[in-house]
Amino acid sequence: MHPSTAGPRPPGPVEKAPATVSRPAQGPVGDRFRLDVQGLRAVAVGAVVLYHAGVPWLPGGYVGVDVFFVISGFLITGHLLRSLERDGRVGFADFYARRARRILPASFAVLLVTLAVAALTLGPVRVREAAVDAVATATYVPNLLFAYRGTQYLNETDPPSLFQHYWSLGVEEQFYLLWPLLLVGFFAVRRSHRVLTVLVGAVVVVSFLACLVLTVRAQPWAFFGLPTRAWELAAGGLVAVAVGRGAVLRRALAVPLGWAGLAAIVASVLLLDASTPFPGPWAALPVAGTALVILAGTSAGANGPAAVLARAPMVWVGGISYSLYLVHWPAMTLPQAILGRTEPIPVPWQLLVAVACVPLAWLSYRFVETPFRTAPRLRSARPRRVGLAVLAATAVVVATAGLAVWGADRAPQSSAVVVTATDLRRAPAGTPVVPANLEPSLAGAADDLPVVYEDGCQLDASEQEPRSSCVYGTDPTAPRVVLFGDSHASQLVPALSSMADSGTIRLDVMTKSGCPATDLDVVTGRGQPYPTCAPWRARVLDLLRTDPPAVVVVADYAGESGDADGTRFTADEWTEALGRTLEALPGTSPVLVVGDTPTPGTSPTRCLSDHVENASSCDLGVEARNIVIQEAQRSAAAQAGARFVTLDDYLCNPASCPVIIDSTLVYRDGTHLTATMAARLGGVLVPEVAALLPR
Repeated sequence: MHPSTAGPRPPGPVEKAPATVSRPAQGPVGDRFRLDVQGLRAVAVGAVVLYHAGVPWLPGGYVGVDVFFVISGFLITGHLLRSLERDGRVGFADFYARRARRILPASFAVLLVTLAVAALTLGPVRVREAAVDAVATATYVPNLLFAYRGTQYLNETDPPSLFQHYWSLGVEEQFYLLWPLLLVGFFAVRRSHRVLTVLVGAVVVVSFLACLVLTVRAQPWAFFGLPTRAWELAAGGLVAVAVGRGAVLRRALAVPLGWAGLAAIVASVLLLDASTPFPGPWAALPVAGTALVILAGTSAGANGPAAVLARAPMVWVGGISYSLYLVHWPAMTLPQAILGRTEPIPVPWQLLVAVACVPLAWLSYRFVETPFRTAPRLRSARPRRVGLAVLAATAVVVATAGLAVWGADRAPQSSAVVVTATDLRRAPAGTPVVPANLEPSLAGAADDLPVVYEDGCQLDASEQEPRSSCVYGTDPTAPRVVLFGDSHASQLVPALSSMADSGTIRLDVMTKSGCPATDLDVVTGRGQPYPTCAPWRARVLDLLRTDPPAVVVVADYAGESGDADGTRFTADEWTEALGRTLEALPGTSPVLVVGDTPTPGTSPTRCLSDHVENASSCDLGVEARNIVIQEAQRSAAAQAGARFVTLDDYLCNPASCPVIIDSTLVYRDGTHLTATMAARLGGVLVPEVAALLPR
């Protein structure tokens, strides 16, 4: 469906149609093409693609999806209003048939191609993950799956789903299912544009309030859920209602408002970042900006944002924007998955991929989107036949994904060898095969997490206030031990859980993803500023000085970087920064500094799934040990009178760092230990903490 063009400029500031709706809408929400809206699509898709490419000076590019939502709400509502005004009803069957022809062919084509490439290039573990996500995508609920998993779209620590970008399509498809029914219900209340405006406005307000609440309490559900995103689409609908009512701005007002709206979108892209609590109140900036651009475009003419948006290159990119959105994500994430990388591909390479996606998107638009949307035979097909075709296509995709799951489940994930676990020992020899009794299994490695993730005690990038409820232990009078640091501190929770469970200590967890206890000015995983890190660290230190614990355990990721290009801190910088933190801790609390564990760089599960009979080929070289930074940590601890311990002696031997020790899988991803392995390391860590407890 194409947006319409602006109608003639009215003589007065704002003209309004009669309250009763009895005539077809003219001009702005008519059937003519709106070049500026098409150009706005180009802005939206460009922001998203460049953000996913990791361009550091566009940290808020993810708001391009919010721009898409407003545009979709405007176009869909305008179309439905024309049907209601012209015919007094909505032809639901025809409406959904058009939506299906517009959205599903390209969506399913990209889905199947992505799944096929994954099946041919990835190991069984990743293939199974991709196939499960493909089923959710084909059944129009990927956003619910990602919300249920607690996916942190803006601050992911694990490689993302190959179909994660389909979340926005899930939101739109669910909106398309409900919105026509709501509009018909609104019209049934009273055929009045004024009443319709109030009712649509109420949807905006209620959904926005839900968004504000859930962004704080359950951010993944706020980010991916329809109830908390509906206000963005309804905001576009509100513009369509206003324009359909005949509300057209005077050009003298429309021009500056239109440019202000475009500036709001640009400001969102430039100023928001991964640490912004989103969607939350900040989503109002790109949403309001988009609404202003669309509303002003009805009368601003060539002096408004159309001067930029309606240019031929923008309109062309806007035309292929849907296909470009679909193809860019798998094109960027498949190489990362194939290489087994935890970190994204470097930005220059991602930009080359983004450029290559443009002709791919044009091919999809030309040979998939357009034929299904415009072919006379398909346009004249009965809605029932279109519905049957959709069901058949969905069944094919689900069956294909199910076949991939079946194949992945039957691919050997281990050898037949059963290995008996022994006491943890120094310089361990790696297990040469993937044992049949591997714990956790390769498929379950990514979910073998410390309990703090499930409890919400591992703070994400948007949070900076430590939680007082994250204290574990059976004896409320036991000495309090505070675990302080980033996710490499929280990975040690299983190692100390036995002390808490036995009542020896109360374990107080103060950890935040990507934010070290060490006084380093770090950046996020995407190379962007991390503004909530330093305030969180300062708040923790204040709390510790106010209520000194019996022991403080400090642990951090040694690979922290401080520049957008990934430049890591030097040993001298670590020594000085950790020294500042140790000096700021209460002098009455003994401190244990835990050296960082080896860093695989990539998850070993893919390699192991491909080498179940030769697991040793996946072992890490000794260069995976963070020896230089550990020596810096040791030096800072010695200067501050703190105790230092390294776990490397139990994770590595002189030749390598095994990824399987006895029957235990050591790493769950490219940087973290499995909870199972961390629990075994309690035999090393518990005596170190016990030695510092008051007697």
